[in-house]
Amino acid sequence: MTKDWNPALYRRYEDERTRPARDLLARVELDPPADGRPLVIYDLGCGPGNSTELLVDRFPGAQVTGIDSSEAMLADARARLPGCRFERHDVAVWQPPQAPDLIYANATLQWVRGHETLVPRLFGLLAPGGVLAVQMPDNREEPTHRLMRAVAGEGPWKETIGEAALVRTKILSLDAYYDLLAPLAAETDVWRTAYQHPMASPEAIVDWVRGTGLRPFIDPLSEEQRAGFLADYTRRIAEAYRPRADGKLLLAFPRLFVVARRPR
Repeated sequence: MTKDWNPALYRRYEDERTRPARDLLARVELDPPADGRPLVIYDLGCGPGNSTELLVDRFPGAQVTGIDSSEAMLADARARLPGCRFERHDVAVWQPPQAPDLIYANATLQWVRGHETLVPRLFGLLAPGGVLAVQMPDNREEPTHRLMRAVAGEGPWKETIGEAALVRTKILSLDAYYDLLAPLAAETDVWRTAYQHPMASPEAIVDWVRGTGLRPFIDPLSEEQRAGFLADYTRRIAEAYRPRADGKLLLAFPRLFVVARRPR
């Protein structure tokens, strides 16, 4: 069983993690409600509040609520944004008390199964003219993630880890998300970007993924098993990511974006 999230470890690369959140938000356009009420916005998988802060700054006066399943992350978010509302919910079954003008899910839905029904369901929760904005890591086939699965399946920790690779769902193709939403939406925008992050060392890359994708693999392990796993994994990362001209390692991080507007 995985432990709760570690906000401090997650925030270690906060600027890099927030960059796609900014890029996603840049494609969101919202008109003020005609009846004069505040915009209703939900940040699904708000984490430590870095993405929620973007929403509060972009839409002053809006009713912004952060949603997460991690108490540790929510505590961090509340300390960061004491004037904002944060609630604990499971995104898979979450239902808002009123129709939102924006459902914003940055690096969240890859942890939730059943996208064929989940994404249209979230879209259907929107108010007329509302926007669903989603960003998901699309890096399961990058060396970082291929190697964590390889190490998990070959070491003495194999039985302890079990099916950790299934914790994070295999997301759909870009075309599939377009096909799910385009028949329902007034506007649908989908794109894929591979960010390139210069990293100081193989250990820095391992440190990055320890805050997210590596958690289901190492959290169930004993201290001795975890040390062995990380040593093997770090060695393989060093072989897969070679130093560039400046001595740094270039971590490619593909991400998939979806923005769809409900008809008015």
